[in-house]
Amino acid sequence: MAYTFDSDVPAEIQEQTHQDLNFMSGIVGTGQTQLHQQIFGSMGGSGYKNFFETRVHAVGMSDCGDANAVACVIPFYSSSKIWFTQNYIKFSHPQVARLMIVYHETRHTESQNRNWFHATCPTPFLDDQGREKKSIWTGARLAGKPACDVTPFGSYGSSVILLKNVQKFCSNCNEKVRMDAGIYGDDQFGRIIDAHAREQMTNDLYSVLN
Repeated sequence: MAYTFDSDVPAEIQEQTHQDLNFMSGIVGTGQTQLHQQIFGSMGGSGYKNFFETRVHAVGMSDCGDANAVACVIPFYSSSKIWFTQNYIKFSHPQVARLMIVYHETRHTESQNRNWFHATCPTPFLDDQGREKKSIWTGARLAGKPACDVTPFGSYGSSVILLKNVQKFCSNCNEKVRMDAGIYGDDQFGRIIDAHAREQMTNDLYSVLN
């Protein structure tokens, strides 16, 4: 492997992560949207493998300074390392959701892009039905938290693009994987709070995927 694990990462999480990344490296795509091409290149396992392994060289455990954090990058320590928290371990989510977290953090390693820092979610932060928006992973409230994006190219934006392309174009994914990718991708799209970014992503993704 081109990446290593710290000794405090539980053995079962190391194996799970290895299997998850192997799954990504085996994906076969029938196409991709324009934004996917800009961020990840052509859809396929070799591109996803390269995207991760050229950015992430180590995986460790941390509390990330936030009880609600699932994972993080700590740029002042290393911009080529991602950290899982206990929330990553104790909550059970589908494989494609775990990969959403991994590739979200991989985007944060890009120091040349100021690590794609998050935008602050609005207060109140409500969905189209007037319900308070919460983390799909932990259930934590998002209002007023640095847990949103104002660009398609940030960590949340790129995660949406990745997942929605998997939903549509992965030819060797089963129906559950494609369904999970759609569910989690739509959820993360809710964290894009800039109107222009949402329009750009809607035109790129949802008009193609519907």
